[in-house]
Amino acid sequence: MPRNRRRWLIALPLALLAAVLLSGGLRPEWHLQALLWLQQQLAGATEHEAKIDGIRWSYLEAGSDSDKPPLVLVHGFTGSKDNWLPIVRVLASDRRVLIPDLPGWNDSERKAGADPGFAAQAENLSHFIDTVVAGPVDLVGHSMGGGIVAVLAARHPQQVDQLVLMDAAGVRFKDNDFGLAVLAGENPFAVNDRASLKRYLATVFESPPFVPWPIDQALIDRRIADAGFEQRVLDAIARGDQAFLPGQLAPDIEAQTLLLWCRDDRVIDPSAATIWAAG
Repeated sequence: MPRNRRRWLIALPLALLAAVLLSGGLRPEWHLQALLWLQQQLAGATEHEAKIDGIRWSYLEAGSDSDKPPLVLVHGFTGSKDNWLPIVRVLASDRRVLIPDLPGWNDSERKAGADPGFAAQAENLSHFIDTVVAGPVDLVGHSMGGGIVAVLAARHPQQVDQLVLMDAAGVRFKDNDFGLAVLAGENPFAVNDRASLKRYLATVFESPPFVPWPIDQALIDRRIADAGFEQRVLDAIARGDQAFLPGQLAPDIEAQTLLLWCRDDRVIDPSAATIWAAG
């Protein structure tokens, strides 16, 4: 590709981003959307939609088909497809990568009364894979997403070639502050102002990132809007009869499985890894 064209392809997205930021005024959400769009461009990812069983899915796609199975990445509680953007370019260097927003989360459709629990979301994800990929995949799930992909792997083994569980929920781990707060009916991830956003980031990051205004306000606004939904999800996956369903189904998982944990995880205690391994 000619050097001038490469420069143009780099300069144009940056110029468009600057225009959005300058015109965003006091609308924090516009700034956040512009930042996410730029991250998608840098990651080489494109955004798509699919209507599956009456549910509108939003997902990212990167890479291309190869001799390796497609890789599907599934976010956790309060997460989204955008969480994976920093590592997408590397993962998509030799295979197709698909990253959905689970139904109800972020840009995918949230239907009133829909079940957000492990079993229902595993079936939703199974239908997504059948529709968008139509073949076995390597499946990665983080936190809540880990519990969901574990249920899928146990109940639909033909869809999963290899499985990665990252800090996966769905087993009874050693008591910690986060788990006890959830069992008491709270949402320890709740965000409603800058102080609670700072506390949330300190819980999920060893070294919390700096989040400038107006990005921080956009994140706060989103979380306030999602507060009721987040509580319904916790009722389903942490306080209901499905709380330990993923771990109960672990013996039925046939796929080769890798467990990845943060040594000092303050959400899903590392003792959970031992329980998953025993399954």
